[in-house]
Amino acid sequence: MQKLEIETDDPATEKGRRGIQSIEAGGQLLLALAEQGHPMPLRELAKAADMAPGKAHPYLVSFGKLGLVTQEASNGHYWLGPTAMQLGLVTLRMLNPVREATSYAEALARETGHSVALAVWGNQGPTIVFQFDAIYPLHTNIRTGTVMSLAGTATGRLFAAYLPAKLIEESLLEDERRLGPDIATAIDREELQSLVNEIRKHGLSRTINNPTPGVSSFAAPVFDYSGNIVLGITLMGRTRSFDTDWDGKEAKAIKSFSLEVSRRLGHQSK
Repeated sequence: MQKLEIETDDPATEKGRRGIQSIEAGGQLLLALAEQGHPMPLRELAKAADMAPGKAHPYLVSFGKLGLVTQEASNGHYWLGPTAMQLGLVTLRMLNPVREATSYAEALARETGHSVALAVWGNQGPTIVFQFDAIYPLHTNIRTGTVMSLAGTATGRLFAAYLPAKLIEESLLEDERRLGPDIATAIDREELQSLVNEIRKHGLSRTINNPTPGVSSFAAPVFDYSGNIVLGITLMGRTRSFDTDWDGKEAKAIKSFSLEVSRRLGHQSK
């Protein structure tokens, strides 16, 4: 997966900082439990953490005293304990999708040179809440607060693919009234389903020279820990300098972004 370079002032990421190796080593056991997603016997857990069972056991005893792990009485398997669960719940309650995504969106705009916009589902539909401009003049009607056409834009189609069908059907009826016939795009049920299938297949929504001639875009979903879409990220640029291939560099860059932000929000990719 492509990694975006994110600037941060977090001292823990500064080069030359020394940590406590034993904590870092023991932490691999917790990370292994979280990654595997189920209770594990000592030998398998130690192997997943790349550690000898005899070395792993003392860490697990200490983690058990702190409530970070628990051991099942029936079979002795280890699993995340109540303290780990509490820490996770506190983190999830404090997470703000837009706040988590903003630094990544800025990095994506800087890396690609194109415009990047973040959108949430608002009272009137998909709404732009943050935007980073391209490094070159890009003429679009998108601004912070813009409500996007559900059927006629990559951003709108993205939400149409991942929100409940009943909600989308009702919102499509509102498109023309809300946006006017010059902006709204009429679409029948069969065409919409075809678009939805394409988006789910690629994990991205795409428009080429539409709705703005000369401008193309990809939009990618950001999911939370429950698997619900909470944010859309849209990458826009001049068609002549924008790779519109489903497997091209622009598609890979925005997909990497969305997966990383989703991961930070607790989503586990299949």
